[in-house]
Amino acid sequence: MEPRIIVNFVCQRCLHPIQLDPGFSHLNEHTLAELALPIYPGEEVEFDPSEVDKLVPPLPLTDSGHHPHGFTLVGESGDTEKTQPLKVATNLYDLVSSNSGIDHPLCEECTDALLDLMDTTLSRTQKQAQMSQQLYASLTDMPDTDVTALENELKNLQLEEERLIKELAEVEAEQDAAQKVLEKHEEEKAQLEDEEERYWREYCTHKSQLTAMEDENRSLKSQLTYTQNQLERLKKTNVFNTTFHIWHSGHFGTINNLRLGRLPTAPVTWQEINAAWGQTVLLLASLARKIGLKFSKYRLVPYGNHSYIEVIGENRELPLYGSGGFRFLWDTKFDAGMTAFLECVAEFQQHVEAQEGQAARFCLPYRINKHCIEDPTSGNSLSIRMQFNSEEQWTKALKFLLTNLKWGLTWVSSALFSSTQGES
Repeated sequence: MEPRIIVNFVCQRCLHPIQLDPGFSHLNEHTLAELALPIYPGEEVEFDPSEVDKLVPPLPLTDSGHHPHGFTLVGESGDTEKTQPLKVATNLYDLVSSNSGIDHPLCEECTDALLDLMDTTLSRTQKQAQMSQQLYASLTDMPDTDVTALENELKNLQLEEERLIKELAEVEAEQDAAQKVLEKHEEEKAQLEDEEERYWREYCTHKSQLTAMEDENRSLKSQLTYTQNQLERLKKTNVFNTTFHIWHSGHFGTINNLRLGRLPTAPVTWQEINAAWGQTVLLLASLARKIGLKFSKYRLVPYGNHSYIEVIGENRELPLYGSGGFRFLWDTKFDAGMTAFLECVAEFQQHVEAQEGQAARFCLPYRINKHCIEDPTSGNSLSIRMQFNSEEQWTKALKFLLTNLKWGLTWVSSALFSSTQGES
């Protein structure tokens, strides 16, 4: 078993335990006085803290009762033989720590590292001292002329510095003025950008309105063109021919596809005959009103399938509609109405043929004589009455009547077209 080693101290740098050499147990007063002398006779050399791994400030070991690695010395009642070497070592370390600025004790490795650091610092200091001496020697050996030249150069440089300082002040003043101008321009730029944005918004709004107006204008032009075309077409359209279509269907004359007349082989209903008479009365009344003709004895009253003729001054109505039968006494009013209507057609014929100019050469194809219509082909007169008349002759007379009205319709339409062309 190895002998027990008593450890009293730890390294103040690496905190590893160290064992004190027995030679430091007893030191005389002369040795302590030598150790109390300062290590550096001149100014103290400061070490770079970055080059020291860990620097622990000096701590008197005699007052380290509360230190984590401190020691408690036994009083006079303690063992003097055991505490005396400890006191000596403690005083020694305190003395060395106060002289060197480094806390002791140190282990051998930390001491070697500290010595290497001090050697490096010493070498660097020596180089700096050598460079300082060389610089001092060069300045000492410099002649007076060079010094005067350097002083003059220094003065010139000082004057140049003052001038440059003034120029710098002027430039800074100009910079401040330029900065103010720049800020003003920045404000103007911001205002112009706001105005530009407002302008573009207004431009887009007006552009949109212009596009809408152009579309509306094109639409109106298209509508105008369409309306003008429709107007031209309507001007060329014969209203009477469109409204009153007179044609024939076999032995029957038709107006708006309604047959006027009756045959034993084709018994047309009285509803159709009455409606055809209503269209015929409406046609003659319209033609007379268009040319400004007022009949002397009668007034036509279009009333659909119950149209009639009013005798002026007698307060009497002549019907132009029937209800059935043939050659009966109650048909005399219907015959009187048809005779009165034929007289109105004759008056219309006389008015048209009495017009001047080209209208004087216009005449209806079938002549009217009282209640009869003359057939120019055979020379016979066909009565429009139903009494004492055959259905074939009555139907043929009605067909001649519609033919005359168609010719009158053509004349009025041509005269109307000529007046329209003259006005345009």
